[in-house]
Amino acid sequence: MNTSMKSWATPLAAASFIILAVTGVLMFFKIEAGFIKPVHEWLSWLMIAGVVFHTAANWKAFTGYFSRKPALAIIGLGTLIAVLSVFMPAGRQSNPRMNITRALESSQLETVAAVAGKKSDAVIGILEKKGIAVEESSMTIHEIAVKNGKKGMDVLGVIFN
Repeated sequence: MNTSMKSWATPLAAASFIILAVTGVLMFFKIEAGFIKPVHEWLSWLMIAGVVFHTAANWKAFTGYFSRKPALAIIGLGTLIAVLSVFMPAGRQSNPRMNITRALESSQLETVAAVAGKKSDAVIGILEKKGIAVEESSMTIHEIAVKNGKKGMDVLGVIFN
């Protein structure tokens, strides 16, 4: 079973590493063409599966690393970085895109229409064609989204597409 698992687990881990390395580097340099971001996010699950099966197929060799100080230091450092990346507060370095999205979602439709270079009536028409009802142009995008059972980002997507 181990030999059989090695025949596909290692190539799976390697292939998924190639995909995540390429898409991750492109995202680092703010190149977001095509499906780079969703491929990176969704195929990370493929990487997890590949590494889990690769580790299982090479269990004896893997456990041998726990008796070596340099290997333990590298594994420990990786674990520490992972934990800190989840639990450390971001501080002032917040994501500007999220700040922009929050600002637009809390803005009135007429303001967002002006930002999009459109008239409020035209935006209301576009939204209604997509099944999103708007009672008045002074409603915020968030209010429109909530009343229609949508996310603010979905409403903004219709306006800016």
